[in-house]
Amino acid sequence: MRFRHPDGSTVHLAYCTNVHPAETLDGVLAQLRDHCEPVRRRLGRDRLGIGLWLAKDAAHALVTDPSALRTLRTELDRRGLEVVTLNGFPYEGFGAEEVKYRVYKPDWADPERLEHTTALARVLAGLLPDDVTEGSISTLPLAWRTAQDSRRADAAHAALRTLGERLDALQELTGRSLRVGLEPEPGCVVETTGDAIAPLTAIAHDRIGICVDTCHLATSFEDPHTALDALTRAGVPVVKSQLSAALHAEHPHLPEVREALAAFDEPRFLHQTRTATAMGLRGTDDLGPALEGAALPDASPWRAHFHVPLHADPAAPLTSTLAVLKSALARLVGGAAPLTHHLEVETYTWQALPPELRPRARTQLTDGIAAELTLSRDLLTDLGLKELP
Repeated sequence: MRFRHPDGSTVHLAYCTNVHPAETLDGVLAQLRDHCEPVRRRLGRDRLGIGLWLAKDAAHALVTDPSALRTLRTELDRRGLEVVTLNGFPYEGFGAEEVKYRVYKPDWADPERLEHTTALARVLAGLLPDDVTEGSISTLPLAWRTAQDSRRADAAHAALRTLGERLDALQELTGRSLRVGLEPEPGCVVETTGDAIAPLTAIAHDRIGICVDTCHLATSFEDPHTALDALTRAGVPVVKSQLSAALHAEHPHLPEVREALAAFDEPRFLHQTRTATAMGLRGTDDLGPALEGAALPDASPWRAHFHVPLHADPAAPLTSTLAVLKSALARLVGGAAPLTHHLEVETYTWQALPPELRPRARTQLTDGIAAELTLSRDLLTDLGLKELP
């Protein structure tokens, strides 16, 4: 979906396909047929943006076989789909029964991460619509915090500088300008937008910036305007933003709130949980440990890294952080000029929701994704953007 900003530029809205697990090119093609095109039709649009997630094997097939890339591009066109952004955070196995800490491997100190992201950039250059010259890729925020020491930090920074040079060369070759954004996430070396400023300033390449995920922003209790203003002052580009909402518990000391939260403690993904205290941010790596005894202070609200559907608040006594998303979006695209032109709805946890909230059929998932995009579209038009055909 495309929108015209009052400054005349185009803002792209997509939804991320990491909600549909696939490890191979055949799996990606099936996603387009079974999920992405039905979402487009449900919305009644001739064109729908998707933020592709390409696992290692799928990316390798596309970058080594020109005919495979042509096939994917043809299928996108045939089904009324377009790609201007990729989710390069998960490397493989995102559809596994247990993902947890595995999603952070390989990290940016490992050569595989640089090679995979380079492959994604080459693929994206071949997938961009003919009338679009700029693409974006989100990636993990260097590493999970326990994996990083000075040697690995130096290796990660060097790899990102090399990536910047490769992106420069790719633009010279293809005419397509691609940027990569580190995606701050609780528990990682770069946990907050503030944590991103020092390493990105040290890397000092205008093709390497930040991806602002509004669930992560909220989980870390960051104020969107303060965070985005700091990035602007530091000259850190916002490459893309992922529109997502976290799980919020206003009164975590109450037994009924604990019981409601426990329904979201599931075995597949990490749900880092945070609370803001007078001594600073406190947290646990997952929701389960937060609920066990006194692992996390409960005098103030808790927020958990659980991407809940944008259009449907959890049942009371829980809520979501949709208000943080709205505030961030107003700063991202509501001003005189957009801070970013790439927005991506990223609710990948539909099948990790409590059983009674999960889609029971493919059509229900289609309805849910379409509802999220409709809400996002309405927020953009309320900010003065005009939806384009």
